[in-house]
Amino acid sequence: MLPILYQDDDLVAIDKPAGLLVHRTGLDAGETRFAVQLLHAQIGRPVWPVHRLDKGTSGVLLFALTAGAASAASSVFESNQVTKTYRAMVRGWPPPAGLIDHPLRRLPDDARASARALDVQPARTRFRTLAQLTLPLPYGDHAETRCALIELTPLTGRRHQLRRHCKHIAHPIVGDATHGKGPLNRALAAWLGLQRLWLHALSLELPHPLTGAPLRITAPPGDEWQRWPLPPH
Repeated sequence: MLPILYQDDDLVAIDKPAGLLVHRTGLDAGETRFAVQLLHAQIGRPVWPVHRLDKGTSGVLLFALTAGAASAASSVFESNQVTKTYRAMVRGWPPPAGLIDHPLRRLPDDARASARALDVQPARTRFRTLAQLTLPLPYGDHAETRCALIELTPLTGRRHQLRRHCKHIAHPIVGDATHGKGPLNRALAAWLGLQRLWLHALSLELPHPLTGAPLRITAPPGDEWQRWPLPPH
């Protein structure tokens, strides 16, 4: 059963597990489980995803329950009325806070019309550091490994934006097989006893697409995040 965070006559939001695809894609043809089909079977109604999360990302994922609600929700997202907040564990110690303003090139397999409009698109992400860790894990010439828990708020919605922006500032998200460091990812996975992309969609804030009422949906990080020896706060 998928954890349902919010549901009304028009919308339903789940806490997507890491490793679950939102819908079928040729990029992962061997996968047989998808959030769209699982949620449809669970609630007995068709569902329309109104935004996307990468397969490896956990957290808040919003669906519409009618075609009209899907269209209205898409308009809310496209008009930048949505605030998304993420948590990520990254390599190294980033500054206390900052703005990553770095354009991103469209990915070759991104077939969305909005992505085709410009080959290189503006992309901005705010971040702040929540905690710094020093792990007893040798890496390279260092006797220990530094990691940090950060909060990320994308101000634009480019594909893989958070992963690519974290790589751009030389603090890739732990477990990112595409944009991170493979040897370090494997060492940290062995040390933690779990391999995953350490990126979680913590909250989604938006006006309700049909009523206009403010809506805030949250999904606390799962128990696996307790494997990290975070300092008390």
